[in-house]
Amino acid sequence: MTLRENEIHHGRDVRLRMSGVRKSFGATRALDGVDLAVKPGEVMALVGENGAGKSTLMKVLSGAHPRDAGEMFLEGKPYEPRDPLHAREQGIAMIYQELSLAPHLSIMENILLGIEPRRGLLLEREAMRRIASDALREVGMPDFDPDTRVARLSPARMQLVEIARAVALDCKVLVLDEPTSSLARQDIQTLFALVRRLKAKGISVVYISHFLEEVKEISDRFTVLRDGKTVGEGGTRDTDVHEMITRMVGREVHELYPRSPHRAGEEILTVRSLAGMAKPDGVDFGLHRGEVLGIAGLVGAGRTEMMRLIFGLDPVKEGEIRVAGVPGGSRPATRWRQGLGMVSEDRKAEGLAMGLSIAENLTLPRLQGLGPWRWVRPSRQRAACKPWIEAMPIKCTSATQRVGALSGGNQQKVALARLLHADVDVLLLDEPTRGVDVGSKAQIYQLIDDLARGNPGEGVLPKAVLVISSYLPELMGICDRIAVMCRGQLGALRDVRDWDEHQLMRVATGAGDGAAPDAVPLQTEENLETL
Repeated sequence: MTLRENEIHHGRDVRLRMSGVRKSFGATRALDGVDLAVKPGEVMALVGENGAGKSTLMKVLSGAHPRDAGEMFLEGKPYEPRDPLHAREQGIAMIYQELSLAPHLSIMENILLGIEPRRGLLLEREAMRRIASDALREVGMPDFDPDTRVARLSPARMQLVEIARAVALDCKVLVLDEPTSSLARQDIQTLFALVRRLKAKGISVVYISHFLEEVKEISDRFTVLRDGKTVGEGGTRDTDVHEMITRMVGREVHELYPRSPHRAGEEILTVRSLAGMAKPDGVDFGLHRGEVLGIAGLVGAGRTEMMRLIFGLDPVKEGEIRVAGVPGGSRPATRWRQGLGMVSEDRKAEGLAMGLSIAENLTLPRLQGLGPWRWVRPSRQRAACKPWIEAMPIKCTSATQRVGALSGGNQQKVALARLLHADVDVLLLDEPTRGVDVGSKAQIYQLIDDLARGNPGEGVLPKAVLVISSYLPELMGICDRIAVMCRGQLGALRDVRDWDEHQLMRVATGAGDGAAPDAVPLQTEENLETL
């Protein structure tokens, strides 16, 4: 720590200071002497891999968890939150990745929930409406009716309502936990503009994100956690992304996006004139063994709906889906038997059974061989999981650990390992790295590359991978071909070398047609050209 950083860390110009904070859960030490300091009107980025301790530290700050040791000071005074409500009253506002709004209530009722002005036992509705309107004006929603039900709002607007609630509480420190994970690019810029306005008003912001490009754009300083410890801090402008990644993972990450030669073979998934009840409409494409095919597009364009149709989760209005040239049924169980596996974008709600163990989740699609007849022996189930836990690798206490107790990155690895255990030929991956730390991202990218490459010399056939992602650098880094979906329509497939991020965004927003006059044909076994 430099002399100036030391002065900032301990000086009077610090609004929030956490020093030597420790927290254990049984034998697991989640925080091991963490230090964090934030000045008034500063955006402090808190970065680190999943499981580094970021969420635990913020729960200590918000009063959700009592700390075991350490000190906390707010505006120079000892800060001892009894519970989250007490923390809110002290000026600490938390905006979690999973928003905590009551959808059946109005904007006004959500903003003032728990702090409603009253006259005796009666609510002062006019005072509530005035406070809510002022808060909405502060977050750039001056024309919104405070009586509007929250359920009618988009995710981006819901997030602004959460921030309006913090503004109404006259918060001193605002914590944003992965605020852009479900936002389209234009909504991200709206959020950033709001963060800058709050910063100008002197509000301190703690910004937690796995998107380091966003960290570079919006934050002033950063603090890195690794294994429950503070392992680095500094000015964001003075530090490049590579250095941040190295501090986060504790080693050099030489190549985030590995790219080995892929040899595209037979067309294993054929989609013709596919349409759903609402979206998509008239989708045509072919996915080959040995290639990674990316689908770009804005939130709501119909990408997820397309993947759900292919996997049999939603009814098909019209069109045809063939696997290895054979038309199949329309149920997920049939797709599994045909060699298709899917990782959902929402692993908590529908991708994994959070209450079940790693072993139960991982082996669910293929239970054959785990016991006599239809029985499953737990010992065989655990043994079947062990190679995948080691290969991914999944950080856990054992195969019997509940999936819900794992970090987000390790949960995602379980979801992917399930496809590997089932030995599927086609992997349908919807936002495979959402909410995943950079170290786990690198491992997932390497896995995708290895699967598409295969190892014919050892009898390992290449897989076919279909990836949906809102993160354009990810698509550009791992895919062989990319198509863009806009308003339910899927554009032409183009070699990744024919795209750049600007072109992808133009087509996604309807400003371009995606035409590729000089497009390079798919690299097949007959006309192979390594990338």
